[in-house]
Amino acid sequence: MNRLDINIQEMIFQFLGGLGLFLFAIKFMGDGLQKAAGDRLRDILDKFTTNPLMGVLVGIIVTVLIQSSSGTTVITVGLVSAGLMKLRQAIGVIMGANIGTTITAFIIGIDVGAYAYPIMAVGAICLFFFKKSIIQNIGQVLFGFAGLFIGLELMSGGMKPLRDWQPFLDLTVQMSDVPILGVLVGTIFTLIVQSSSATVGILQGLYAEDLISLHGALPVLFGDNIGTTITAILAALGASIAAKRAAATHLLFNVVGTIIFMLILGLFTNYVEWIAGLLNLEPKMQIAFAHGTFNVINTLVQLPFIGVWAYVVTKLIPGEDSVIEYKPKFLDKNLIVKSPSIALGQAKMEVVRMGEYSILGLEETLTILKTADTKLVGKVEQLEEAINNLDRQSTDYLIELSKQSLSNHDSKLHHALFDNIRDIERIGDHVENIIELLQYKDSNRVRLSDQALKELEDMFIFTLETVKVAIESLDKQDLSLAQQVIEKENEIDNMERRLRKLHIKRLNEGVCSGSAGIVFADIVSNLERIGDHASNIAETVIS
Repeated sequence: MNRLDINIQEMIFQFLGGLGLFLFAIKFMGDGLQKAAGDRLRDILDKFTTNPLMGVLVGIIVTVLIQSSSGTTVITVGLVSAGLMKLRQAIGVIMGANIGTTITAFIIGIDVGAYAYPIMAVGAICLFFFKKSIIQNIGQVLFGFAGLFIGLELMSGGMKPLRDWQPFLDLTVQMSDVPILGVLVGTIFTLIVQSSSATVGILQGLYAEDLISLHGALPVLFGDNIGTTITAILAALGASIAAKRAAATHLLFNVVGTIIFMLILGLFTNYVEWIAGLLNLEPKMQIAFAHGTFNVINTLVQLPFIGVWAYVVTKLIPGEDSVIEYKPKFLDKNLIVKSPSIALGQAKMEVVRMGEYSILGLEETLTILKTADTKLVGKVEQLEEAINNLDRQSTDYLIELSKQSLSNHDSKLHHALFDNIRDIERIGDHVENIIELLQYKDSNRVRLSDQALKELEDMFIFTLETVKVAIESLDKQDLSLAQQVIEKENEIDNMERRLRKLHIKRLNEGVCSGSAGIVFADIVSNLERIGDHASNIAETVIS
């Protein structure tokens, strides 16, 4: 093995190690910031994105908090998919996320590499010697912050030998002569790494080492912004049509921005050189300023056309969207004082809607059991979140309603609805338990026998039918339907006892493995508990 081979191997290993550390550090730091900020990011995105301009500001703030434009965009795609955010609001947040991600480039531009190791030591002390979660979160942020710079230094060290490698020098000359090549390089590399912060950091290192000219570096920077959209696109695959539209907007927004800036590349290069001379900027900071300017101007230019983008992506991705509405549909607080009786009727309709979500969650879970299609897990999780949200909102509404004067009949219904909410929420929890068991079965390659699967499906279908009748009896306040539920629940109890005996028999005969037996028994147990909650709902109707 000759010396050149050793150098190339060392260079690649050092670069990849540095890249790995950088990606880990930025994720670790983002997680720490997110925990320190509390789990309120979704609430912030939901409440403060009332218009596109507010959406942009929220997109910037959240991206600065979690240090990932991809993270913000993925959260946004999730909110759109959940029906918590309209497409127009989402476009504003996505634009803001693009501006927020430039903060990382500015952080990299501030050369604190010399202090990275002591900062990491402080972070480690906070993580390992303190029990308070707030200090641990700060430690996580400091550890990640320092790791980011150490990773960058490793990458820069790995890239230094490139200044003597002719193929690389030829490529950089080509990128300066053919700017579109730079855009492609930036896009492809960010597609692979899945972090524009990392690729911008690498570009800053190359430019600081004088391995690429400014005219060649700027198109790569534009390409980085296109490449970062892949994370949102991946998040939207298998999601709702609205989520796909939000991800498509992210891609189109950055592609159009790149086209605009490629048309004025010469002018933009002169601007960056002028601002660098004016403010006496280091090479890394020049790239950070270019990145910031690109995203701010791109947002300002395209912000007035949010309506146009919404129209374009709706045409590009047609179809009716089935979103899970997290927010209450029927709760009108004005009715509480004006007409408590009508308000109570509205609350009942909302509770029935909760029940319908629990039925939908059970149906999707049954499909997962039959087909092992894990793509549906996300939808079940969204339904569970929607049930939890409606639980909180409906409970608060009923508490407000309890302050009003209610008739004897209304007072009984009011009390019953509290119980119904609790039971429906518990059905959702049991559905979530079954999903976790099915995921455990899938990830650990646990195989249930055909007979066991058939028995589970039969009990599942019967339990699902029982919940449907229970919710219908609640909706119609029908005593005969409620009585049917009580009878069905008795059959579910008998079914559980019978299936447990058959299951023990299979275990003894060696037909079923121990781990498969645990999964089987726990699913049966959760279905039996769902039957109990359906029976509780029916009993409130009878009483």
